[in-house]
Amino acid sequence: GAHYGAERLGLAVIPLGGGMTERQVQLIADFKPEIIMVTPSYMLAIADEMERQGIDPAKCSLRLGIFGAEPWTNEMRANIENRLSMEAFDLYGLSEVIGPGVAQECAEAKDGLTIWEDHFYPEVVDAASGKPLADGEKGELILTSLTKEALPVIRYRTRDLTRLLPGTARAMRRMEKVTGRSDDMLIIRGVNLFPSQIEELILRQPGLSPHYALEISRDGPLDHLTVLVEGNDTAMASLQHSIKAYIGITVDVRAASIERSIGKAKRVIDKRPR
Repeated sequence: GAHYGAERLGLAVIPLGGGMTERQVQLIADFKPEIIMVTPSYMLAIADEMERQGIDPAKCSLRLGIFGAEPWTNEMRANIENRLSMEAFDLYGLSEVIGPGVAQECAEAKDGLTIWEDHFYPEVVDAASGKPLADGEKGELILTSLTKEALPVIRYRTRDLTRLLPGTARAMRRMEKVTGRSDDMLIIRGVNLFPSQIEELILRQPGLSPHYALEISRDGPLDHLTVLVEGNDTAMASLQHSIKAYIGITVDVRAASIERSIGKAKRVIDKRPR
């Protein structure tokens, strides 16, 4: 859908799969595209590869990025925009409904994703009870397709957590940036947390790369969280303090080499015994 939609707008499209990051950087240098559509974590991996090759990401041809397929924070948006000197826009979709294109951030406002309500009817419900929630209340997004002829969906539970907001740049309603999934929530020593909360603190901390992983292990009867990051000792100590102060749990923060994602980033490593 995204490919053919871009062609309908008169754009020349270079379709590429994930992986082969060195080749992706070379193609950006050769063809000088102005727009890229990838996951936000893979955009950071491309920027890392540019720097490894001695290329300044801010001086590449890219000026606009459309990012989706995984939750990402406003701090990650700022990191991408600053490193690559581009505008970053949020896109929402899921393969069970249509793929990319259920909702898109508008350039005029950048204040949430406009849901194309002529094609999809959105609802938000309490993730535990299924009770419908009013616009403005946060819960799980449910979608019904209105015009899809093949495999239509009726009140499909996406597991994505957001809230519905009134329209601004467009008349249709907006959805807030997805901060996580109902099945992504971790419970560590009685405290509920989402990976996006840790990501937000990592990206606020100078001296740390934006790449990270969360390792869950079992310490006796309780679960224990270790945050794996790339950075210096001072920055890691500061991150540990921030997590305790803002989230309320004590975690270990350990230096590690984080594998670069070519698609959706794998954030959680569960080492608890089954």
